[in-house]
Amino acid sequence: MSQFDIDWLQWPAMVVTVLAAWWIGSQRPKRRMAGFVFFIISNALWVVWGYHTDAYALILLQVFLFVMNLRGFRKNAKDDCDHPA
Repeated sequence: MSQFDIDWLQWPAMVVTVLAAWWIGSQRPKRRMAGFVFFIISNALWVVWGYHTDAYALILLQVFLFVMNLRGFRKNAKDDCDHPA
């Protein structure tokens, strides 16, 4: 895949990241969980884009953010089980 072909990926990655940030701030547990899922998807999109553009610092950042998002997902899943609606 050429550089030009992969450039478009930054736009859906950005949109998914913004939606995830919006949903993370929700008071509703299901929306918060969706936010973490969307953040994890955005991490994967940014890693693919970063690999093809040689943005290795971005890839490393996304790995660290993925771990933090996974932690948030697990904590929210645990809290959701502890406090059913």
